[in-house]
Amino acid sequence: MNRLENRVAVVSGACHLEDIGGATALRLAREGARVVVADIDADGAERLATAINEMGGQAVSRRVDLNDEDSIKALFTSVIEVFGSVDILHNNAAFTSLEQMGADMAIEAMDPDVWDRAFHANARGTMLMIKHVLPSMLKAGGGSIINTSSGASLRGDFYGPAYAASKAAINCLSQYVATQYGSRNIRCNVVSPGLILTAKAKSANTQEQLDRIRSHSLTPQLGQPEDIAAAVAYLASDDAKFVTGQIMAIDGGYISHMPHTGENLANFMASPTGRTV
Repeated sequence: MNRLENRVAVVSGACHLEDIGGATALRLAREGARVVVADIDADGAERLATAINEMGGQAVSRRVDLNDEDSIKALFTSVIEVFGSVDILHNNAAFTSLEQMGADMAIEAMDPDVWDRAFHANARGTMLMIKHVLPSMLKAGGGSIINTSSGASLRGDFYGPAYAASKAAINCLSQYVATQYGSRNIRCNVVSPGLILTAKAKSANTQEQLDRIRSHSLTPQLGQPEDIAAAVAYLASDDAKFVTGQIMAIDGGYISHMPHTGENLANFMASPTGRTV
């Protein structure tokens, strides 16, 4: 399919093919978009852009730091100088260093700096990316903005309150953008991934932990980066021209059922009547 032919897409947080940003950049390129791979890791972004070009896509790389508004402004100035406009923005970048996530624990012990770093990069950074792409989209007569949130923003957990709250802010921000700019043909939606088997997720979880999470999935498998990429490609395309202000959970049904379902699944599958006992 070439649903995105001749469109310009910026994907932030993209430097590895096996992660969400990289998989999305590749999918958008395969759909015909000219893709700008943007990441704080300039070398990684360049390697990804080179890989996409070698696979027949069109991609360039740019460095961007979500903590630095001047860096964000420079990104879009450069992209517009080269391509003339931006039609698609996928805000995928987030601050998830091991040090940051390891310190993001119980509220009673929360270091305000941990909280502030999460909101500064994730919520404020996403807002600034949107702020600085809007003039180009408004001038061009429309565009599609897709923000990456998290299933953690929709349910409580024991770990990661700062990260989760910053992602919940992105959910709200996206609905405001959809409301303020929908009449001007700019759509804004959210993809909310469950556990996706990125390289980081594989290294951070034991097989036992992965199996436990899988037991609460309504699908036989856990998610892959390509699952998120497919959703972003849909939301970026005209197939989703009537879709805006939505939070799309892509999680194998993880948050759509009662908490006890995972424990009762074996009984349900074994029962001839389809009922647990």
